[in-house]
Amino acid sequence: MANIYKKIWPDWFDDVQVGKKKFELRLNDFVIREGDTLVLQEWDPQTKEYTGRQIEKVVTDVSRFKIDELFWSQSEIENRGLQIITLN
Repeated sequence: MANIYKKIWPDWFDDVQVGKKKFELRLNDFVIREGDTLVLQEWDPQTKEYTGRQIEKVVTDVSRFKIDELFWSQSEIENRGLQIITLN
């Protein structure tokens, strides 16, 4: 099991902290696996500095996909964007 450190902006940090946000949408540019710990370090985009707050969350699932594997065309995705829906 590994600790993976990533920046997170203040609004999203707060949502994770109170339990409202239970997912992360990230570029697939690093290795992370189920059982790893994602350490989210709050980053202030205005000051371009870490605030000192961090949250550790255990990864329970990782889903990866590429644009050409999706049901929609690239232009539809570019025009409308994507959403992730978390279910309980």
